[in-house]
Parts: sequence; structure tokens; C-alpha cells
Amino acid sequence: MGITNYMLVFLVFGLMSFQPEQDYDTIPWNADRRLTWKDFNGKAPLNARAAATTASGITYRFSTSGTSNSIEVDFKIDTFFYPNKSWYQPELCDEVILSHEQLHFDISELYARKMRKRLAAATFTHKNVKAKVKAIYRNINEELSEFQNQYDSETNFSRDREQQAIWNEKIAKMLLN
Repeated sequence: MGITNYMLVFLVFGLMSFQPEQDYDTIPWNADRRLTWKDFNGKAPLNARAAATTASGITYRFSTSGTSNSIEVDFKIDTFFYPNKSWYQPELCDEVILSHEQLHFDISELYARKMRKRLAAATFTHKNVKAKVKAIYRNINEELSEFQNQYDSETNFSRDREQQAIWNEKIAKMLLN
């Protein structure tokens, strides 16, 4: 019963860059650790229209073991913030914008949790495990991207302070479940 399959993939939002994780400093998502502006170490692009950008994403690894009749799949799903790919323009930023950026990271964690649930509910065979995991990951990231875009749209990138407060409360509740 040895490990027969192993995979690691991650997505950095806004960058859509697939590179080995070890190339980046990372901050794992933790309910007790909030982002600070000191975590944003990337350089703002020249003529950047945004006040800040959060690069965060979901990583997964899985291994399989078993016999020809049964398969056991073990998963590890994590959410990371990438400081060197995240940036801000200090003259444009305040604590509301930092809160907005934190929620982007928190939303990534919510979708990591959804991925864990979908993988736990899935049925795998030796023949379909890799393709099925990739499909779940791809679907999760599509949903995550749509949700991140909805968040930015409804809060007008944190400019609509009332909507930002609503989203802060909404995401906080979702993280408790």
C-alpha cells in the first residue's frame, strides 16, 4: 500500500501564474493572523489604476494508496498569500482597503474549504483520480474567480463603504461555518 500518485498545483489570483510554490514567500491563511500593509512586498506596476492587489491562491496535494479493488485518497488543501506578488500604493490606501484585501484572502480560504468538501464527497477509481481532482480544482477556481469579481463589483473595489461592511460581515459568517 504505497503512495501511487502525488500532485501539487496552485493559482495566484490576478497573475494566473503556474510556478513552483517554493519560488515564493508565502503566508498560510490563519483565522488569527490578519494581513498588514507590511505583508505587501511587491512593486506596484507603473500607472497602476488599483490601490492594491492581493495575490492569494489554493494549493493541493493528494496521494493514493490501495489495491486494485479499492483506492484511498488523501488530500492536503491550503490557502496562501504571496507577499512578493501583492502590492499597494501607500498614498492611496487606508484600513478599509486593507480590510478589502484581507477579504480577498479570506474568500480564497472559503473556496479551499469547498474544495475539501467536494473531494471528500467524490468517489474515485485508480483510472479517474487525477482527472477528477483536476476537474474539481478547475471548477473551484472558476467559482472562486467569479465570486472574487462579484465581491469587487458589489463593493466597487472597497469604495462603496456600506457594501464593504456588508461583505465583511457576510464573509466573517461564512468563515465560522
